[in-house]
Amino acid sequence: MSATATLDDRASTIDGAAGTFDAPTAGPTTVRAAPQGKTKAKEPAGAEAQMTQPAAPVAASAQSRTDEIRARLDQVLPSRATADGRQILVTNADGTIVVSDPVRSDLEGRTLVDVLGESQPLTTFGARAGVLELPLTDGTEAFATVHHLADQQGMVAVLQSTESVFGAWRRDLSANVTLFVCTSGVILVLVYAFFAQSNRARSADTIYAATQVRIDTALMRGRCGLFDWDLARGRMFWSASMYDILGMTPKDDLLGFREVSALVHPEDGDLFALADGMLASGAGTLDRMLRMRHADGRWIWLRIRAELVSEADSATPHLIGIGVDVTEQRALAERSATADMRLRDAIETISEAFVLWDTENRLVMCNSKYQQLHNLPDEAMVAGTAYDVVMRSASQPIVTTHIPAEGRPEEGARSYEAQLGDGRWLQINERRTKDGGFVSVGTDITALKRHEERLMDSERRLRATVADLRQSRQKLESQARQLVELAEKYAEEKTRAEEANRAKSEFLANISHELRTPLNAIIGFSEIMTQGMFGSLGSDKYVEYCQDIHHSGNYLLGVINDILDMSRIEAGQIDLSVEAVDLEEVVHEATRIMSPTASEKGILVAAGNAKIRMNVDRRAMKQILLNLLSNAVKFTPQGGRVTVRARADSDGVIVAVEDTGIGIPKKEIARLGQPFVQVENQFTKSHKGSGLGLAIARSLVTLHGGRMEIQSEVGVGTVVTVHLPKDPPRREQQQAA
Repeated sequence: MSATATLDDRASTIDGAAGTFDAPTAGPTTVRAAPQGKTKAKEPAGAEAQMTQPAAPVAASAQSRTDEIRARLDQVLPSRATADGRQILVTNADGTIVVSDPVRSDLEGRTLVDVLGESQPLTTFGARAGVLELPLTDGTEAFATVHHLADQQGMVAVLQSTESVFGAWRRDLSANVTLFVCTSGVILVLVYAFFAQSNRARSADTIYAATQVRIDTALMRGRCGLFDWDLARGRMFWSASMYDILGMTPKDDLLGFREVSALVHPEDGDLFALADGMLASGAGTLDRMLRMRHADGRWIWLRIRAELVSEADSATPHLIGIGVDVTEQRALAERSATADMRLRDAIETISEAFVLWDTENRLVMCNSKYQQLHNLPDEAMVAGTAYDVVMRSASQPIVTTHIPAEGRPEEGARSYEAQLGDGRWLQINERRTKDGGFVSVGTDITALKRHEERLMDSERRLRATVADLRQSRQKLESQARQLVELAEKYAEEKTRAEEANRAKSEFLANISHELRTPLNAIIGFSEIMTQGMFGSLGSDKYVEYCQDIHHSGNYLLGVINDILDMSRIEAGQIDLSVEAVDLEEVVHEATRIMSPTASEKGILVAAGNAKIRMNVDRRAMKQILLNLLSNAVKFTPQGGRVTVRARADSDGVIVAVEDTGIGIPKKEIARLGQPFVQVENQFTKSHKGSGLGLAIARSLVTLHGGRMEIQSEVGVGTVVTVHLPKDPPRREQQQAA
């Protein structure tokens, strides 16, 4: 077989080998064999195929002549067989290189061993050695493969430097890595953008939800609700705060017109008529107050503020707005109005003239006394009238003014006194209010000014009196000397009076013994004779005489007892035995004793019920009542009436003895109660008496710490009132008194 034919037959094989060698995309898969017994390393994938496949056809063609072989080699090799630095060498049977592609003149005449080196196995084993990485004799690292031609005609070797093989692989790998990195980067950017957009969406949702919560919270705290009323469909949306205002449970569904209309107070109008009126009139806004029923049954005042709008994609009208709970504001306004009314009523009621001005000197309020004081017309009293206008409308009533010097006045305060034309005086106090206005109060001090004038006049008289006293001082000093002399004489007279008093006491004691003893015998024997205890006297005249003797003796004994009691009282020899006494019992005893005497004159003695217990001397209280009743019966004509009344008050007990007697002239009342004093008139001349009854009663009342009052009218009667304290004074207090 010729070399040319052999090359033609292997053309396809060389073309495939060149194509495979041209694209070494896989990683290292062949084993490199280094000289000096180095271990084989992995080679790029496809390198063995690329280098072994062209060897067979080339070896077949190498048997031709060298020139023919070179020409034929150019024809059978593919276009990329020698790309990327690959070299194809063809040798003859003795191993001398006869053809190289691309042509290298430096290889002519050299053997393949001179190029590959002696220690390599390729020239020996040929295709069985595969593709090895080994150093060439010129020091270049290269991949090499050798194929033996048939019949030992020669060899075909394919060489390619390691740098060119790995450079292409690295370029392809770099391109792939770059493409992968770029693609991954784009994917990462897209993923990041997706997650960022998701986060922004979630953040927006969170912000929206938080904003919605804040809006709902603000609406609930502000007692404000939102609504959207679709007028065409009659459906209404309420916010949660709107439900909260009315105490209702929020609903997801829209409310019907009838549901909402049923909650509105009948007196506040019909919602349908309201909406129809807005549509008919073209009114764009709504602002009104209405009441809606709370879930617990009470009415809630709402201020509805809304606007009529239409949706952009349709002509459906919507009434959108808010409802504000103003129940508390209305209640506060009512309380404020009530407080304002009470304040105005209080200002109108006070006795002073009152006026209040604001920060711009405009009238806020005043009372009628201020209007009367300045003779102001009603049109000038309108709130908001300027101060100058009010003053021009007033007729000045002030004649003179006086600012008292009472120290440094407070800041923003002024006080002065003004005299009016009618002689009255006013004290005018002006004070600044916290907001910059001022209040003025005019107080009538006419009485104080008059009192001040009297004090000043008294001071003048006092000064004159002091001057007189100074002039009289010498006279008083002279009189003092005279008083010393009189005091000495008084001491002498006092000694004589005390001796006389002791003599009087001894005399009264003697009288008590010398007069009472025979009087008791006279009274006793006359009573026995009157009763005829030892037999009849024989004549009625004797009985009458005995009765007169008995009555006269009793009268004389009573006078003597009164004199002795009066003397003991004056001498301070009576000690009160104070005890708890039933006053009603004492009154009844006294009236019972006086009843026979009163019955003889046809006089009714009556005593009221007095369930009173008091601390008194029982005997002294009884004597007080007997003396008062005795005088009342004595000076009351026949058919009259004597009444005893008693009552308790916060200070003690009051006992009154009232009669329908002849009465006492007013000028004589002051003399009554003094020892041996009687009122002389036509009626009293026919009645005997010592004049000691009232004196003893007054003295006993005084010993109890009380007082006695007499009220009388001639021809009508007399009332003697005794005031006794709850606790009479002790003996030490009586002696001190």
